[in-house]
Amino acid sequence: MEEETLHTIQVLESTKEALIREDTITLKALSNQTIHSACAIQDAGSLTIAVLVYSLSKIIERKDIMKIKTWQEFVEKFNSYLDSAIKALQENKQEKYESHIMMARNSLTSISVNLKPYIQEVLRKASINKASKLYEHGLSLGKTAALLGITQWELTDYTGQKDHQESVPDTLDIRKRAKMALEFFS
Repeated sequence: MEEETLHTIQVLESTKEALIREDTITLKALSNQTIHSACAIQDAGSLTIAVLVYSLSKIIERKDIMKIKTWQEFVEKFNSYLDSAIKALQENKQEKYESHIMMARNSLTSISVNLKPYIQEVLRKASINKASKLYEHGLSLGKTAALLGITQWELTDYTGQKDHQESVPDTLDIRKRAKMALEFFS
């Protein structure tokens, strides 16, 4: 079995455990680990996992406020999809793996009809957050946006806000501005 596959299985197993414990710190760390490996292989499955795991951490942080009555049922269902995804990876069935990951994602948005818009917004923001991480790792703006299904404008807006928070100099030399322009339109 390939090293990336073994890493993905380890991440999924750890995600299941962290979800049961409602351990947001571990979930965020797992999401970041997945982003690092996703930069190398640039596959949709790894990126979906990174977004899902990060979204779970955000939902757990607000779970009490949202009053999710079916949380335990959701955790069991979600973890069963992860179990199926792990089995598919072990059997080297990539399409089945991706299908189970998408079912897990869909189960997240079906926790509650009343919370669906909120959870979809969490997923969208998580996608933008993880896209900015990919961009920081050197992927082009266009490629990053396409991989995560967001617009370049959303990503540019988010990374621009982060840059200002990190006190980037007010002016950039002409080469850096040209490079940014090329990345934006690539």
